Amino acid sequence: MHSSKVTVYNTGRRSLLFLLLQCTQFAFSGKMKIVEEPNTFGLNNPLSGQVNRLQPKVPPSPVSGPAHLHSLSGKCFSYIESTYKYEFCPFHNITQHEQTFRWNAYSGILGIWQEWEIVNNTFLAMWMREGDSCGSKSRQTKVILSCGVSSKLAQVSEPSTCVYSLTFETPLVCHPHSLLVYPTLSEKLQKEWDEAEQARYEELITEQGYNNLLKDIFEEAGFLKTQRVTEKKDASNPTKKFESLEKCNEGFQKQKEEIERLQALLTQHNIPHEKQPAEKPQSPVNVAPAMVSQNSHLRGDTGLLSDLV
Repeated sequence: MHSSKVTVYNTGRRSLLFLLLQCTQFAFSGKMKIVEEPNTFGLNNPLSGQVNRLQPKVPPSPVSGPAHLHSLSGKCFSYIESTYKYEFCPFHNITQHEQTFRWNAYSGILGIWQEWEIVNNTFLAMWMREGDSCGSKSRQTKVILSCGVSSKLAQVSEPSTCVYSLTFETPLVCHPHSLLVYPTLSEKLQKEWDEAEQARYEELITEQGYNNLLKDIFEEAGFLKTQRVTEKKDASNPTKKFESLEKCNEGFQKQKEEIERLQALLTQHNIPHEKQPAEKPQSPVNVAPAMVSQNSHLRGDTGLLSDLV
């Protein structure tokens, strides 16, 4: 009888020890999960309050640019550099996530899709602006497009504080004409560009005026974020603004014809209207050169004239 009690007692102890080991293993497995996924307890934790989650300041701009790049919209590409993971979602945003074991690992928005950077009639890069605050300014990222065998982020750097530079490789830009701006424009905007080119060739507009016309065309196409503020019409300001180069030329021709009509009318009534020649300026008065003082320096001489005597 005593032996049976001892057996039951030992069996109970073993069962209790087994349960204790199971609980301990479960507890350690929970801690390991924190180590493996530290960011799930940071700003991106879906169980945390909405205030702590990533909040974009502005909505992204509409998808624009070459049509064959529109297929990238809705996709995201990751890149790990040191202890940070970058996630680039074309035409949407780019984020940065700290890959450390800290309980408050950093996660933030480096920029929201805003506009293209256009250089020499070519789409050069995508600008992601209005990211998380960085002191008195917002973080922003320039994503440079480069030819590659597959679509992926290839390089990340921070040239200046809170301004990032990423290189995105994709086979979609390997063709030499894949990033040209002109073919992506509507027929109307292509015509306006042609007129601007002709006006520049005929020297009717300056280089600055030509660049301003192109900027207006790119803004209307949605490639650039418009910076212009809608002005209220001022009745006291009679200055007329033309909507296009063609209308500007029409206005110029009308003014020229009106000037010729007025000149003919003045000539008919023997009223002089030619520009009077400017009066010749009087000859300058010759002034005798002043005598050089004995104590003055000569040009290139480091001493005084009196030293030579």
